[in-house]
Amino acid sequence: MHIRRTDEILRRYAIGERNFINANLRCAVLTSAKLSEINLSYAQLSWADLSQANLSYADLTAADISQANLSGADLIKAYLMRTNLSGADLQQASLQRANLSSANLSEVNLTGADLTGANLALADLRGANFYECNLSGANLKGALFIESDLAFAKQ
Repeated sequence: MHIRRTDEILRRYAIGERNFINANLRCAVLTSAKLSEINLSYAQLSWADLSQANLSYADLTAADISQANLSGADLIKAYLMRTNLSGADLQQASLQRANLSSANLSEVNLTGADLTGANLALADLRGANFYECNLSGANLKGALFIESDLAFAKQ
């Protein structure tokens, strides 16, 4: 699905459309957008600005969100399985009970993020910044932590 402008996705979302599978939103500016329950699986969102966006319950399975700004975003109970988030800014993001299994979170900034009860099984967390990140109840089984600093994470 090729979406040319961010106002188009916002207009279509406002009239009730939720399926934007494989959408091309590379470099899109969706700051503070309210997009809960949207389906952006396999979408191209690299370099997008999704800061403060509401993506709770969103399906972002296998999407490319690398280098995106998700600071302060609401990703509560979002589906992020096999999603590429490498280099993304997730400072202060809410990821409670999100499913990040097998996701690529290498070099991600999770400073102050809330990952309470999140599923990070088999996730790639190499070089991720967990400063003051809440990992209580998170599933970290099989996750890769090489060069990750968990010293200041809340567990």
